[in-house]
Amino acid sequence: MTNRLCEWFITHMAPSASRRQLSTADERKKAVLGTAVSTFADRGYFGTTTTDVAHRAGISQAYVYRLFPDKEALFAAVVEHCFTLIRESLSDGAAAAGGSSPEKVLDAMGDAYARLVADRDLLLLQLHAQCAAASEAAIREVVRAGYARLVEYVRGVSGAAEVDIQRFFATGMLCHLVVAIDAHQVDAPWARALTDGLRHY
Repeated sequence: MTNRLCEWFITHMAPSASRRQLSTADERKKAVLGTAVSTFADRGYFGTTTTDVAHRAGISQAYVYRLFPDKEALFAAVVEHCFTLIRESLSDGAAAAGGSSPEKVLDAMGDAYARLVADRDLLLLQLHAQCAAASEAAIREVVRAGYARLVEYVRGVSGAAEVDIQRFFATGMLCHLVVAIDAHQVDAPWARALTDGLRHY
């Protein structure tokens, strides 16, 4: 049987097997992304290798490269995964809002986000992504695109004014700082000035 005929057979005569293989690959890819979140959160883009990710995922480095062509592509996929989780948390918050006013919707989304970043891995990954974006053009584009989607989503769902949307995201950035340095656990005037009114879980 020629190679071309083999390919035809796989495509047309055995679609269920192909779907099973695709499903398995997709599931493994998601599992690697989940593991990569915590791996990159530990040491960032520059301090983490694909070997580190493979080791923590319990797979070979060669298999990581079957799923992602290089570390940059892997990290970009991890950052996109992170933005997807953020978008889902904001959606959950908006659905749980106790009213339809922009203020109530933003408040509910902010609460949902505060709960999400109680997972320090997700918070640290965002900080590392922002650091990498400062010098790596490909990562910068992924971070820009992620924020573009989030800003447009928040604008559309909340109907809030531009200044309130800016304040919403600025508060999120402040939450990153506060949680990263555990400022909410410091009993000092400077820490209280930064943390007053912020929610932590």
